[in-house]
Amino acid sequence: MAHRETQNQLFSPLQLRDVVLKNRIAAAPMWQYQGRHGRVQDWHLMHLGRLAAGGSGLVLQEGTGVERRGAGTLGDIGLWQDDMVAPLQRIVQLMRDCGTTPGIQLMHAGRKARQLTPAQGRGPLPCQPDIADWDAWTPMGPSAIPAGKGLETPLPMSLQHIQQVVEAFAAAAGRAARAGYQVLELHAGHGYLLHSFLSPLANRRGDAWGGSFDNRCRLLLSVVEAVRAVWPAGLPLLVRLSCTDGAPGGWTLEDSIALVQRLLPLGVDAIDCSSGGIAGSPLRGGESATYGYQVELASAIKAATGARTMAVGLIVHAQQAEAILRSGDADLVALARELIYNPNWPMDAAQKLQDAQDFQMLTQNEAFWLERRKATTPDLQPSTFVR
Repeated sequence: MAHRETQNQLFSPLQLRDVVLKNRIAAAPMWQYQGRHGRVQDWHLMHLGRLAAGGSGLVLQEGTGVERRGAGTLGDIGLWQDDMVAPLQRIVQLMRDCGTTPGIQLMHAGRKARQLTPAQGRGPLPCQPDIADWDAWTPMGPSAIPAGKGLETPLPMSLQHIQQVVEAFAAAAGRAARAGYQVLELHAGHGYLLHSFLSPLANRRGDAWGGSFDNRCRLLLSVVEAVRAVWPAGLPLLVRLSCTDGAPGGWTLEDSIALVQRLLPLGVDAIDCSSGGIAGSPLRGGESATYGYQVELASAIKAATGARTMAVGLIVHAQQAEAILRSGDADLVALARELIYNPNWPMDAAQKLQDAQDFQMLTQNEAFWLERRKATTPDLQPSTFVR
């Protein structure tokens, strides 16, 4: 089927190093809590496969742990052993066969390790003697400050722990490359380990890894350097930031701008702009989340640093997503819950924007039948389904 030119920014390609995303729609990392002993299951093949088949230009696998003690829940998946690579290769190949760019987010839960899932009410996981490495699966952080009320006090990390984490991120990145992922994102937001070192609300250290702004940034910068050294030069590296803690005395947007100016020369290609996760909600008192409530963060980072940015946060409608890109607020838009509701959101958005690419993002066989359906029943609306 011949390629047709798009008239919308949402469906224009984006080149990041040697990788070309077919459109500006990213499926954000979404935890599934379906792992078994850190390993992916058929559920993950289904979840990521349907997102890839739905037409998103970039599909990011859920936060994947770089070491066992960095797992957040019993259902987390990881890349801390070599034998975890082969099952992921199957998922990567399926995503590529569907025409998307496969990406992975690497993370360490830090203070938020060993917890219940959100559906279980969060909170600390009750002690389970049948977990052989229970004592080794200890929440860690920069300082002995719990991540929230009722949560465990983390073990303050030693210099050896810090070095082990840096090495674990690099080793996992190498495994991700062997698995075939084309985009790698480091999770440095939402109160997880890398974010907890950045924020003065969690980091009260008095050594070279805490205190001053430069010291608090040291762990993330060290991880980026270690990862970039093993991640192929032609493949892009992203960093997800909580651009503001939204709490007094916490990490600010101005801090994020200064940090991004340090990240770009180290080989970071785009910033995934989120917020919060350290102390309550980043929203101002009495406010509730509205459509695109975090887009202003991506816009501010992009304007101040020239970095490519990805906007997140209640991006729901096709016209809304197109306006974000057309105004220059971001280079990518990431959707999560909206794609759970409708994995075919990209195709639906193309129809609503009357984009020439409409079915071009699908596999050849699917596109053939939908083109035929469109030609024979031109009065159909995008939401109408017939047998």
